[in-house]
Amino acid sequence: MRKNLGNIFLLFFLFFYTEVFASTYTWSATISKKTAYLHEPVYIRYVCTFSDASELYTIDFNPAKEYEKYTVKNLRQSESIIEGKRVNSYEFVVYPKETGEIIIEFDALMKKTTKESIENTVIGRDNVQKEDFFVKKFKQKSFKIDVKETNSTLVGDFALKVKTNKPEVKAYEPYHMQIIIDGVGNFEAIKPIEFTIEGVKIFAAEPTQRQTLHEDGLHGEWSQKFAFVSEKDFIIPKTEIEYFNLKEQKIKSLAADNIEISVAKGFSKEELLDKEEKEKFVFNYDYLYFSLFFITGFFVGKIKIKKRASKESEDKRFLQKIDEAKSMDELMVLLVLQNAKKYEKTISDIEAKKIVSLKNAKRLILD
Repeated sequence: MRKNLGNIFLLFFLFFYTEVFASTYTWSATISKKTAYLHEPVYIRYVCTFSDASELYTIDFNPAKEYEKYTVKNLRQSESIIEGKRVNSYEFVVYPKETGEIIIEFDALMKKTTKESIENTVIGRDNVQKEDFFVKKFKQKSFKIDVKETNSTLVGDFALKVKTNKPEVKAYEPYHMQIIIDGVGNFEAIKPIEFTIEGVKIFAAEPTQRQTLHEDGLHGEWSQKFAFVSEKDFIIPKTEIEYFNLKEQKIKSLAADNIEISVAKGFSKEELLDKEEKEKFVFNYDYLYFSLFFITGFFVGKIKIKKRASKESEDKRFLQKIDEAKSMDELMVLLVLQNAKKYEKTISDIEAKKIVSLKNAKRLILD
């Protein structure tokens, strides 16, 4: 009888110990706002606090993805031990995609294993290959957000600036311009800018973006580069982009005034290629490819090239000019005018600074 009572007491003690001293946890959640504009960032933070260090628990919680009515972006996650208690923090930024009321609700998976299972996995005991988990789905606190219309897909607080050269170029010389938009907002909504100017060849590079996510949204910069080539004066028209300003809660415009470009009498082919040239054309490496492309195109269409006595003498003269080239700029002009496709790799390597020695560049061409 005493033996049975002892067994019962032992079982009760073990059960009591397990229930009282086992790890427990609580979740909490906060949201930065419950009313937002369309595409306005909303910050949400979830925190799981354990009763101890809780080495046996793992948490599977990453709801960052595209949903029907909103987008969730992962801001940061952290795990720390505070006064012997484990704390896991999960921070996200939500972007509403529809007006009206939307409900934000997620589930977290709480996975618990045992010390024996971990030892079996680490040591390989009994040929166990995986840890044994007990999985419980935890329903997070839900939030309702009232989303208001903006009448613009671009939302935030932005500023526009334009980088240009002096508004004076020679005919067929590229005029470079860069449009930069910086600030806070959904930069992905900015569309590439297009220009159409009669009698002007225009190259527009693909826009680039540089952003970092913060609690109040994406901070960063959007930019696009352009090159304009003409044989006569022209005007780059005014640029204007509408967006919804969150600070002022109204539609505003990002604007850049038109630019009048004065085009002087241009280069001749001999000025670019002959040894005795007095003026050297200086390239902006950021625009190298399309700068050379435009120059080549215009010369082909505008300049009559004298017939060579023979292919052999033309090649000989080309190699001689390569040998006499005094700079990388001059060398690249020669390569493009001779055969841009054939020397594409060499031009690319020079532009990318893979080839920095004029001597080495000449050797690659002449050998």
